[in-house]
Amino acid sequence: MRVSVVTPFYNTAPFLAQCVESVLAQTHRNFEYLLVNNRSTDGSREIAQRYVAKDPRLRLIDNEAFVGQVENYNGALERIGADCKYVKIVQADDALFPECLERMVDVAERDPRIGLVSSYWLWGDKLMGEGIPFGTWRVQGTEACRRMLVTKCFLVGSPSTVLYRADVVRARKPFYALGHHHEDTEAAYEILLEHDLGFVHQVLSFLRVDNPSITGSTRSFNPGHLDYLIAVERYGPEVLSGPEYEALSSREWTSYKMFLGSSCLRRRSSAFWDYHRKGLATIGCELRMREVLPYAAAAAARLALNPWSTLQRLASALRGRSPDAVSAGELKLPMP
Repeated sequence: MRVSVVTPFYNTAPFLAQCVESVLAQTHRNFEYLLVNNRSTDGSREIAQRYVAKDPRLRLIDNEAFVGQVENYNGALERIGADCKYVKIVQADDALFPECLERMVDVAERDPRIGLVSSYWLWGDKLMGEGIPFGTWRVQGTEACRRMLVTKCFLVGSPSTVLYRADVVRARKPFYALGHHHEDTEAAYEILLEHDLGFVHQVLSFLRVDNPSITGSTRSFNPGHLDYLIAVERYGPEVLSGPEYEALSSREWTSYKMFLGSSCLRRRSSAFWDYHRKGLATIGCELRMREVLPYAAAAAARLALNPWSTLQRLASALRGRSPDAVSAGELKLPMP
């Protein structure tokens, strides 16, 4: 089955060659590879051109003008071949393991109800994607969404960790909805509301954590709470019972406000507050500081009563949180 592999890139010269080499090393050989250049100025285009000259499966596409990241990805996906059955995005600073396409296509071919295939992946040196029982290769899409919300496992990773059925990609225009907080995660939820999840119990992709990407630049904002809260509010009513959703929503709003209250004491930057304000706006909510201040006062009181213990537990939580916790919002403020 033919796969359209897509790498949109902008100024990723230090990583692009490794990314391309990982695609060329795939055991599944029936693919096209679209390298979409968003007006790079650091030599990335020249790196891509060298590979294109050597392999006819590769095609270099230059954007006529520089566009935003989401628009770049959407534009790249609009160029997939009409004869391709599956689509695999590989972000320019990530890489695939050799059996990635083969294993994912194998699972997708087992059941036409599967719209998205995921697997384990490495986030730096940390194993990610756990939450599907070994031996299970298909999960009903709504159940996968429910599991991610209730158990806080994160099954869909990033664009580099999943394979899409091409018909699903073609049906979504644009594929990544503009104005969402994390467009790729929310696209995965939306696909799983209508299609099933396929899963490969094998590490098939590598996500880099040591590059100054957009994701990396927001990591200091502790985005986990916000990401998880948005998922609960946007998709909880679709896959949870009324009482389940109400209890989960109430708990997570309280936890999020506690986090923001503690952040007040840490004198977070204006960029931090703008990030959370904009994220909340995507679900029609406002960041009201009058609602946060009581939690800041409570955090200050806890600190005053037991400063050493509180600081120790906060430091331990920050050091020990996993990328899954960051994505799913598992980090809780230390309690007395």
